[in-house]
Amino acid sequence: MTAPLLEVRGLKTVFHALDGAWPAVDGVDLVVRRGEVLGLVGESGSGKSVTGFSLVQLIDAPGEVIAGDVLFNGEDLRLASGERLRSLRGDRIAMIFQDPLMTLNPVLSIGEQMCEAILEHRDCSRQDALNAAAKALSRVGISSPETRLKQFPHEFSGGMRQRVAIATALLNEPDLIIADEPTTALDVTIQSQILYEVQKLSRESGTAILWITHDLAVVAELADRVAVMYAGRIVETGPVDDILDHPLHPYTLGLLNSSAATINPGERLKQIDGAAPRIDSRPSGCPFRPRCERVLPSCAEEDPMPQIRGERIFRCHNPVPHGEAS
Repeated sequence: MTAPLLEVRGLKTVFHALDGAWPAVDGVDLVVRRGEVLGLVGESGSGKSVTGFSLVQLIDAPGEVIAGDVLFNGEDLRLASGERLRSLRGDRIAMIFQDPLMTLNPVLSIGEQMCEAILEHRDCSRQDALNAAAKALSRVGISSPETRLKQFPHEFSGGMRQRVAIATALLNEPDLIIADEPTTALDVTIQSQILYEVQKLSRESGTAILWITHDLAVVAELADRVAVMYAGRIVETGPVDDILDHPLHPYTLGLLNSSAATINPGERLKQIDGAAPRIDSRPSGCPFRPRCERVLPSCAEEDPMPQIRGERIFRCHNPVPHGEAS
């Protein structure tokens, strides 16, 4: 196996409050290699987005990354200066936010913003930058890109603004893209086109991608490996086909059973009982214990340690038997 482009070890991010510091990300380990797409999945509130922001050191107060290593191409980003981080973001590391309004400046034209993203990191003419921006807009399904570059964000629909944000992230062909549910607001046709372009970039340029999503259908189509997150922790990782066909953690099985993509027409969805715990009220032992159908007495006594089974890593005292998920 090639050396990891991104290696995360023991990442912990807390949010400070009057009654303590509560962990939103609690000891996360991740590995992403060049040319690989890792899907990070879980319910809202599981810590996925906070993980993405923590990797590129974009956590604002009252949040704080208090522990862990974030190694990008061997360099620990937690130790990098502000200037070094600014040189990496938008160039070697790109992030696509769930809300495109976090990316786009309302008082600058689309062309100005996209050109700035290129000229900040590349020695080229403005016309070359405009040509590259137009090409990027075409890749994400925006017609008449030369005209669109002259327009402002308010002249675009929400879905089109998201496509502009995605196109901007692709401009410099970064080594790593962290994508936080970037296709949620897009229709199925455009979503499929963007997933194709992302896969093509990954295969041809060796770009590594961390794709944060709650949509298992997208993960099945796009990802090489999957990391399942619950209550701030990674509870299961492994090759996408293995996890979707034979989940080991009961939470992963619950996500699959509650997805419309995994049931036959006319069948009812099987929801996971209860809701994910708040960061200030997580139960002792295994955090999934109150919602789990396979709970054991030991689940209340201690949080399960990671176990390795082939290419799979999971945290569970009573994993799902092979075949039960079929």
